[in-house]
This record gives sequence, structure tokens and C-alpha cells, in this order.
Amino acid sequence: MQIQTSPLILTFGVSDPIGATGIQADLACFSALGCHGLSVMTGILISDTARVEDVQEVDADWVCDQARVVLEDMTVAAFKVGALTSVEQASAIAEIVSDYPDVPLILDPFLSSLPDSGLADDDMLVAIRQILVPQATVLLLTQVELARMAETWRDGGGDMLKEDVAELTNMGCAYVLVKCTATSGNGAGAQLANTLFDENGVVGTFNWQHLPGPFVGAGSTLSGALAALMARGVGDDAVDAIQAAQEFTVGALANAQRFGMGKLVPNKFFAHPIPSSSKP
Repeated sequence: MQIQTSPLILTFGVSDPIGATGIQADLACFSALGCHGLSVMTGILISDTARVEDVQEVDADWVCDQARVVLEDMTVAAFKVGALTSVEQASAIAEIVSDYPDVPLILDPFLSSLPDSGLADDDMLVAIRQILVPQATVLLLTQVELARMAETWRDGGGDMLKEDVAELTNMGCAYVLVKCTATSGNGAGAQLANTLFDENGVVGTFNWQHLPGPFVGAGSTLSGALAALMARGVGDDAVDAIQAAQEFTVGALANAQRFGMGKLVPNKFFAHPIPSSSKP
């Protein structure tokens, strides 16, 4: 018998039948990076590699009960909160994580594969901003998602990226990672960048070369990897963990696999050798 030594991470998110996003993607990232994943389902996707057709909500009481049972039994090294399907879920999860203020919380609440990316419901956006963002160690979102969230406190329009990020960090969010903030070049030579902010402004910019896709689950891979690396205490701060998470994500995308007729799925186990077949 071996005593558990792998860091435990509790993730809240939707169940994706193809394993590209949601809790399945998180569990794969955690495992690939030496952690053990615990999961609480917030919704059930009806999807394939091409699109999400529908999402079925999970009752918020079930979400709360499952998380409490797990947390009474085990000590976690990090939380990740992904896509939610109701304001009641957001409230329940916010109350749960508030009991563990010293545990890193990675917040990645928008899922681009959903028809509206989770951006249509103003009440949900307000709930995420008011009760989850202030507790987040790192919030991940795109410029489009940031601008949409900002519409819950200001009129839309205009390029106010820095001001919008400052609104979130002033609420208590330690870091905001805005994805794809800069691009240069075209085609295979294009360069992309993610920019990390804290309460004082830009902390770092992380560049990588554009990879041909299209992909499903790139964002989930990044946030899942970040949760695992922070649970393991990689680096001196979030900057080091984010740099390592981005490198992991680029590797997963570069080795992505085509499982169906739709998009490519990131290969989280690209660095792990595949056992050779014994069949002739």
C-alpha cells in the first residue's frame, strides 16, 4: 500500500463525451502533470468533435453535495472552476471555495465550443464577476469574453482592456490572463500572445507560434495545466506556472489528434511514451 503523494485537484465543470473540454480534459491534464483529479459535474454536453448541440444542467444541490462529500474526505491542493450552467451553481461553488482561502483557484468559466460561449446570460456573468472573480487566483478569458463581462458594469464599445482588467483585479482577483492579446505575421509564421495582469498592470507576455487547427479544447488544456502546475508549486509565482502551462499547451496542440470529422483534440499525453503493441 502506498500513501497518496500526488497533489489532489478538485475541478468543477461540464462533462464532455469526447474528452476535449470540461472535466475530462482537466482530469487528463492533471494526470499528465503528476496530479490526481477529483471532479464535480456542472452539466452534460451533447457534442462531438465538430460542435456542441446542447447542454443539460445539473442541479446545484447535487453539485454542492458532491463537492462537500469529497472535501470532507480529502485535502486538495487547488481548485479549478470551468463552465457553469446556472447562477445557483455559481453561488454554491463560491460558498464552497470561500472555506479554503489558501487553496489556489483557477477560474476559466467560458467555453468557446458552446453556441454562445456562455456569454449570453447577464445574470450568470454578474454572478461570476461578483462572487467568483474576487476569490480567483487566476482568471482566464479572451478579449471578447472580457469585453462581454465588462458590459455588466459599463456601456459596451471602445478598447478598454486595461481598465476592464483593473476592475477585476481591484475586486480581489490576483491575476487575469487575457488570451490572444497580440498577433503578428500571417499563416504558419503568425505569432500569438497571452498577457498576464495583476493589480499593478502587465506582469508578463507569453508568446508562441500559431499552430494550424482548428482545435477544440485548447483553452481547457491551458487552464487545466495551470491548475496542476500551481498545485505542484511549480516556480516561484503564477508567472512561472503560466509560462510552463503555456509550453505544455503548445506541446499538446502540436501533437493534437483527429478522432472524428470535426476539430483536432489536444494530446495531453504527448510527452508520455506509448507502449508498443504486442500484436503481430
